[in-house]
Amino acid sequence: MPFSHTPLLGTRIDALSWEQAVGRIVRWAQAGASRMVCLCNVHSLVTARSDADLARALADADLNSPDGAPLAWLMRRRGWPEQQRMSGPDMMWKVLDEAQRLQLPVFLLGGSPSALEKLVVTLGSSFPALPLAGHLSPPFRALTDDENATIAERVNASGARILLVGLGCPKQEKWMAAQRGRVQAVMLGVGAAFDYHAGVIARAPVGWQRAGFEWLYRLLQEPTRLASRYLLTNALFLLSLPRELWRRPSG
Repeated sequence: MPFSHTPLLGTRIDALSWEQAVGRIVRWAQAGASRMVCLCNVHSLVTARSDADLARALADADLNSPDGAPLAWLMRRRGWPEQQRMSGPDMMWKVLDEAQRLQLPVFLLGGSPSALEKLVVTLGSSFPALPLAGHLSPPFRALTDDENATIAERVNASGARILLVGLGCPKQEKWMAAQRGRVQAVMLGVGAAFDYHAGVIARAPVGWQRAGFEWLYRLLQEPTRLASRYLLTNALFLLSLPRELWRRPSG
């Protein structure tokens, strides 16, 4: 059964609770389905307006959840008063908890080699009974078709039912779209969640998160690298906000 949804900046965003989102991911994983789950924020939606490949990937996703306080706020204004923000780090942790409970093998794809090794140690401590099927830090450059095929074969051979993809937006969304049907697992794009849980990046205090300023905390950590991303996309989002506030939900 499809979720209720609404278009935000032209991208379908599904309206759902944490229980519904995690439950759907787990059921797909138990069935061995090849699925694609995207956690959408202001950056990804604004980028999709000028990146046709990203727009197609998000349009084809099996689930698009609102990872971003502004998106959750807009959805509450649209008629889903209980809609919460679903961030990558939080979604990853909730899915891992269910994967451990149900003994669903998980594969990790993304991050630097050092960060990924730290993450594996963290997961071993936090989820000692989690069946970790494998992990891989691919080259940062664009991968060849043969390399992508090899990764898909490795994930499938591992028996993984859930593939956590931490390649960053828009790379991870495009990669998952290209591998759907080839990777026999639920692919969940979690962005920088690997680095957060590995302790490489400090996450914003809860108060900042609740106020919708986690992006600002992140910007203050790496202003040189992230200034153009956050300031430009946030400005473009604000310009689109009046029109979005008048739009009605579609389903």
